[in-house]
Order: sequence, then structure tokens, then C-alpha cells
Amino acid sequence: MDYCYQLDSWWRLKSFIRNFMNQPEYSVVVPVFNSQESLIELFEGIVKAFVELDVDFETIFIDDRSTDNSWEVLQNLKQQHPQHVKIVRLSRNYGQHNATLCGLMFAKGEAVITIDDDLQTPPHEIVTLVRSFEDSPCDVIYGIPYGKKAHHFYRNLGSFLVKKSSRNFRKTPGEGSSFRLLSRSITDKIVQHSLFFIFIDEILLWYTEDIRFVEVEHLPRKYNHSGYSFGKLWHLVTNLVVFYTDAPLKLMVYGGLFASFVSFILGVIYIVKKLFFNVPLGYTSLIVAILFSTSIILFSLGIIGEYLSRIYKVQNRKPPFSIDKVIE
Repeated sequence: MDYCYQLDSWWRLKSFIRNFMNQPEYSVVVPVFNSQESLIELFEGIVKAFVELDVDFETIFIDDRSTDNSWEVLQNLKQQHPQHVKIVRLSRNYGQHNATLCGLMFAKGEAVITIDDDLQTPPHEIVTLVRSFEDSPCDVIYGIPYGKKAHHFYRNLGSFLVKKSSRNFRKTPGEGSSFRLLSRSITDKIVQHSLFFIFIDEILLWYTEDIRFVEVEHLPRKYNHSGYSFGKLWHLVTNLVVFYTDAPLKLMVYGGLFASFVSFILGVIYIVKKLFFNVPLGYTSLIVAILFSTSIILFSLGIIGEYLSRIYKVQNRKPPFSIDKVIE
């Protein structure tokens, strides 16, 4: 049965009224990248979830400049379901979080749900988020997979490092997911950000501690492979550390203190050996001391350079994304 078409007349009437007023109850934001095989199945699953909930919704698909036929599939979905689908195409690939931010700017629902396009989180789990929100409203509800995520080893390792660093450096719960429900108030705050590097979870933690977690199912990838290569994950982690923490600067401070302490102790040892034991020092100690101090200086300058390059990019005021086409 095609649930996209089997909507009862009353639900259709409510949907028409709310869309006429331009105020759907829920918005679903889906960043899309090379997912032509999964988009129709994903949308059908979203419709099933909201038919079960008996509430109106809109779905905003943000095509992050896919290289396959994803945009054509989205255009067909828009033609078939004009009341429930909005599609936006970015001018180039900006990344998942930037595309999600773009979708949040178009969302008009009283609450917003973000979900990936890969079907690893079944769209029926939207019911879990919505019911949890209706039972006890809060700013953010994360859908956390129970058990181990069905990712490759390096994806699980990258996710672990991001969460671990967030827990230690930011004193956060250390949990997060791209499957989340956001209240209208917190969504309005997020969309004000204009920094070109966006990490949604860190922005959420800046604005609120009213966060709840619910367990949801997580499935193996059904189509294609992850868009996050090892290089992209490394780039994400380094940007996250530099933009949202001061850990490298603290490392420079404490590393410099440690190096100074070690150098002082070595200096005392060499002086004692020379004065009391007449041990010839030669050039070895001098070369070791120079190389050690120089390496610390170069390492510190490298960290400062990374921060300066980020500051330069921020001062250029590059937008987080650029839109090519919008079909509402």
C-alpha cells in the first residue's frame, strides 16, 4: 500500500487548512547528498509516521549539490506532493550541518525534526520523538541508537572522539545525533548563526541544557556508502576543536610550562655535573636544548597559525551556504 496517497479525507482537510495558514505542526529537515535510491522510501516512511500521529507536516529536502540524480527525484516528489514537500538546492557542497542549517531556515513547523537521508534511522522513529515531545516538551530531544551504531570502524571511532572531546572540553553530556527534534524557540535561535563552519550540536549546547535523549533503532546502510570519508571526518574534528574549544591554546600553555620545567631540571643537572663532577658537556647538551626548545616554538606557532587562518575566514564573512534553487 502506498501510504503517500492513502491519506484519509479528514487528515487531508486538516493538512490543507494548516498549509493554507502556512503553519504546519511539524517540519522535517533532510540534508541530501547522493541518495537517489533512498529518497522515495524515506519520504514514504515520513508520511507513514505522520499518518499514525495524525498531525500535519512539511518536509524540507536540502540537496547539498549531489552528483547523482537526487535533484531530479526531489523534483518529482515535489510535483506529486506539493503540500508536503519543499526542495532547496545549494550552489555547491557545503556539508551536512550547513545544509541542515539551511533547512532550519525554511522550516515553519511548531517543532522541527532533522533526519539523515540514508535510512539508517528508520523514519518511523519520528513517532518516538514526537510522542516524547508531546508527553514532556523540552528544547531538544535526541534519538540515540541503542546498541552499537551500524557504521564502519573509522566512523564509529570518529564519532567516539567527537563525543569524548565534547564531554571533556565542554563539560557536555557527550551524546548527540543527527536525528533530533528541536522546539520552535531553539530553532529560531540557531538560524541566527552566520559562521561559515556550523556544528549544530555545539550550537544547541550553547543555548540550552533542556535536552532529553530517547533510544531509537539504527540500521546498517542500505544504499551506497557514507559521504564521510576519513579525510572529511578529520577535517570536521579539527574544525570542531579549533572553532568550538580552546584546547589547543591550553595545550600550548601547559606544554610550554612543562617544557620550561624539564629544561630547568636538565640545566640544573648539567650545572651540578660540571661544578662537582667536572663532567665535560660538549656540544651534545647544547644541540639537544636548542632542538627541544625550537620544536616547542614551532609547534606553538603552528597552533597560532591555525587559529589565525580561522579568524581570517570568519572576518571574510563567508556565508554558511549559498542557495541555487528553491521550490516551495
